[in-house]
Amino acid sequence: MTQTPPRIIRTERLFLRPPEMTDAEAIFDAYARDTEVTRYLSWRADASVAETREFMRGRLEELKAGKKYAWLITKGEGQAGVGMIDISNDRHKASVGYVLARTEWGKGYMTEALRAVIGAAFTLPQVYRVWAVCDVDNVGSARVLEKAGMIFEGVLKRWTMHPNVSDEPRDVRCYAVTR
Repeated sequence: MTQTPPRIIRTERLFLRPPEMTDAEAIFDAYARDTEVTRYLSWRADASVAETREFMRGRLEELKAGKKYAWLITKGEGQAGVGMIDISNDRHKASVGYVLARTEWGKGYMTEALRAVIGAAFTLPQVYRVWAVCDVDNVGSARVLEKAGMIFEGVLKRWTMHPNVSDEPRDVRCYAVTR
């Protein structure tokens, strides 16, 4: 039996739990429609709650299939989400992705959530490496990765599409931590 990370993660200030379809409207309001939040992401800002619901359907299917593990980031049990963080397992390594409402930027929440999720990933005996990438121009995200203890490994050329910045693949900074 393959182990999975904890469904619920508590940190000093945050409560991370699996997302649910009922979170779609709060996610849309908090960050999914914000073009500044989605600037360096692989998807464009949602134009409607219906788009967010469609995203949630796909995400929940991935979670059910065990392809990803995701947590809605809240500031307390029972509170609305202010972001989301996930890991995707690929044999001995797990990649991390995240998003946070602009109103919560600069408060250390994402660093706190990322540290907790890295710790959760390393509870899985098969995971030896946790890694993430961010656009070369996304200074804020690079700083989050560094503050969470990840080490800069280099620039991956033309690695991913960030449609809000360019129609061509963008260079990204790669960070990782190993055990």
